[in-house]
Amino acid sequence: MDDFKNASTKGFWWKRFFYTVTGAKHDYELGPNWFASVMGTGIVANAAASLPLFADRLHGPALAVWCLASLMLIGLFLATSTFLFRQQNAWRRHFRDPMMAQFYGAPPMAALTVAGGTLLLGHELLGRDLALEVAWGLWIIGTVAGLGSAVVIPYRLFTTFEVRADSAFGGWLMPVVPPMVSAAVGAMLVPHAPEGVPRQTLFYLCFAMFGLSLLAALIIISMIWARLAHHGTSGTSRVPTLWIVLGPLGQSMTAAGILGNVAEGAVPADIARGFEVFAVLYGVPIFGFAILWTCYASLLSLRARQRHMRFALTYWAFTFPVGTCVTGTAQLARHTGLPLFEWASVFFLAGLIAAWTVAAFGTTRGMILGHLLLPPSSFPKPVVSVKESNDRQD
Repeated sequence: MDDFKNASTKGFWWKRFFYTVTGAKHDYELGPNWFASVMGTGIVANAAASLPLFADRLHGPALAVWCLASLMLIGLFLATSTFLFRQQNAWRRHFRDPMMAQFYGAPPMAALTVAGGTLLLGHELLGRDLALEVAWGLWIIGTVAGLGSAVVIPYRLFTTFEVRADSAFGGWLMPVVPPMVSAAVGAMLVPHAPEGVPRQTLFYLCFAMFGLSLLAALIIISMIWARLAHHGTSGTSRVPTLWIVLGPLGQSMTAAGILGNVAEGAVPADIARGFEVFAVLYGVPIFGFAILWTCYASLLSLRARQRHMRFALTYWAFTFPVGTCVTGTAQLARHTGLPLFEWASVFFLAGLIAAWTVAAFGTTRGMILGHLLLPPSSFPKPVVSVKESNDRQD
């Protein structure tokens, strides 16, 4: 055992991971931000399965990716639970950190993403009945935890965390987006709910979570826009979190589209027709803003990359939000029948696959080298946003 502990750490990533999850004395740890990798992987499967074009050709790869995401969710849950049980001070440190705490929205979204994939793909391996039971279980867990994150983390932001004028960043969206994911996945479960009051209640509950998340996200997006206008960007690995803005945009298009699909049979016919119309009247303008923000986020990311932005787990912000734009535009294609939205979803899927490749490669390399498992500094240097006119190196 002593030889195992004293072995050279270079290249022995699995030994470092072993000490991380077993709680032995070490300098490595896991945080809730790691669950973003499950979100980013699971959305690849969901997006490919939802694609209006080529979905039949991508079915096999999508199923394989869903299996990978499911295994990642189980593995990360067990590893993180073991680590936090043995290193309880790490949980407190994460919860008190104004940046890390925002990522407590990631675990519920990871569970919800896998739940969506279970409904779309998992029935082929698990059977319809078991897949439905798993999806219900993950949806309930993800919804309860997601509503908790939407309440607790912003409350701590309001009452505890120190916030500067340039503190707003994409990570602030993480705690409030899970209810939107619950709305989309819950809408998929509406046809499987008992008819009558239970089904109608679930339907309106999903629509309420849609509004809960959307309004909170719009406030935060406005704050991010104001920070960029007044203070610029940091040029650091925080820049990829700007892509998180696409998350509530794409996921809300997805939720609105699915609610429109399942409204018939859940609510009265006249109201159901309204939800079908709403899917288009809401989705098309949001699609336009999503394209605009994609341009902004791309330019700012390229700018940061030119300034030698280092790889971090925030690179997974390139994946899940883009994936929600795939599923959102796929719903628009279904409701309008226009090739514009069909090919737009293909375009976003291509970007998603490229982003997932970069994030997965960087994460694997970071685990091998070990720096992604390093605990944060006890006194982290504040991330400062500065414009080019004030600092040419930002």
